Amino acid sequence: MFKNGKLFLPPPRDGSDFKELFKRLAAAGAGRPLGKDGFPAGPWTPELLAEAISQIDSNRIGVDLRTVQLWFQENEKGISAANIRWLARVFGCDDPVATSEWQMELSAAQSRLSAKRREWKRAESSVAQEIPDTALAPTFDDDTASPAELKRDTDVKGPRRRFGLARKSEAFFSHGSPLNLPASVFAGVTALGFLSYITGIHSVTYGRADGVVKQVGFLWTANWTFVFMVFLPLFFAFVTELVTFWKDEGRPKLVGNGNKMESDDAWARSVEASSYSYWAVFLICVLFAGLFQWIGVCLLPLMKGGGNYATDWGSLAIVRPEVISVPEAIVFTGLAYLYMCLCFYLFFVGLILLYTVIHDLWRIGEAASNRPEVDYQHEHNQVSPRVMRGIFRCTVLGVLIAIVMKLQSAYLTSPGENIVAWLVGDMSSAFYGGNDVGDGIAYRMPTHYSSFLIVISTCVVFVYGTIRLGGGSRVQVPLWKMSAVVALLVAGYLLIDAFAGFSILLAVGVLLATYGLFDPGFGRWRASELGKNHSVS
Repeated sequence: MFKNGKLFLPPPRDGSDFKELFKRLAAAGAGRPLGKDGFPAGPWTPELLAEAISQIDSNRIGVDLRTVQLWFQENEKGISAANIRWLARVFGCDDPVATSEWQMELSAAQSRLSAKRREWKRAESSVAQEIPDTALAPTFDDDTASPAELKRDTDVKGPRRRFGLARKSEAFFSHGSPLNLPASVFAGVTALGFLSYITGIHSVTYGRADGVVKQVGFLWTANWTFVFMVFLPLFFAFVTELVTFWKDEGRPKLVGNGNKMESDDAWARSVEASSYSYWAVFLICVLFAGLFQWIGVCLLPLMKGGGNYATDWGSLAIVRPEVISVPEAIVFTGLAYLYMCLCFYLFFVGLILLYTVIHDLWRIGEAASNRPEVDYQHEHNQVSPRVMRGIFRCTVLGVLIAIVMKLQSAYLTSPGENIVAWLVGDMSSAFYGGNDVGDGIAYRMPTHYSSFLIVISTCVVFVYGTIRLGGGSRVQVPLWKMSAVVALLVAGYLLIDAFAGFSILLAVGVLLATYGLFDPGFGRWRASELGKNHSVS
């Protein structure tokens, strides 16, 4: 029998379980197009069946080849409810009535397989109780493989998957405790702080050529204390929270197929799609921001002396050799720059993941724009504001990191004795006169460039989120407030040391941004949620 130019076999309704039924249909090539000679084209293979399912118009997510391979293998694995729908489309030859019949038949066959599997597990459990030293094998959901199967079975087209920097980097944010990454960053800078005490450079002053005595101790550098002790750990915590929420709650809820493993596979493919970005960021951070910058800013000046860079804790051995020797400074700066470049690699990984979450959410929304489910729009209206709040928090922290970096760099060229006195003096100069802008010494300031890159990268992610997710009614009203705060912060960053009293504008932006970390909607979402609760009661 043929339907729509394809081989059609009616549901047998003989009580077969899914494995038995699927084996017969795959061997017969049910649902395959007829050949040019008018005869069936032959049996299904995992590759052909996966391609056929992925080409169904309404199936925007597709199906993983590994999942289809499990259907062909002799194992206990069945099929998920979502994939029953697509397999019924194939076996039903895109005929609505036949597809409905096959969907009922496949669901019944899967139920029979599940019943058999429960019987097998009861038998294994009774055997295990008689042998207490034998560990029970873990159970797995349908469409998933056990660790032994995953290790044994490989893609028929090639070898096992190679090392993936994207997957490994994403695992820092999505696997394990959310405290792991922020605590590791904090522990690293704490260890460097102890080393600075041991070497004696935690609080050191030196007399500049123009007579200004400047504080250049390691613990006085805002771009190390505030950035690595406060802002970066908070940034990593917010990114981890958002990525974990999206993977575990938001994405499965919006996709609505009831199979979290399949949702995780689709998310993994989205992460892998940006693999080149991860490698590019890794090379830039480790080679240029880490190794080459350390050689140019620290190693060569320490070994040869000189260098048109402002003196700080890294080059203190040149002007205060009695405090720290050159070999000690080389080792300490090498460890510090290695730690710094790895942390900023993870920072940019966080930005890539934020972009991936935004793009994934937008893509699912586009694919489900014609979805019949009434609850989808409600779920989308719940997920989008939460994602946008997380994006805003991370954007604020990214710009604050850049601000602190530029402030520290500008302080080293200023006439201020320490960074606090310099900022207080700038505020007072706006009221009492005494403009000191431009009185500093001209040095090369690579931190100005790196901080600018951080601002640009962070704001690009925020703008992309605004464009893709800003259309919802629950997002539009708070979005202009978040955009205004980000714009004020960026303006404060650009105007650092540009005029007397710049720190006042900067302080206003920082205060608003700090409030935004606690209440990203600036009262809007909280009020709407309270109103919703009152209406329900």
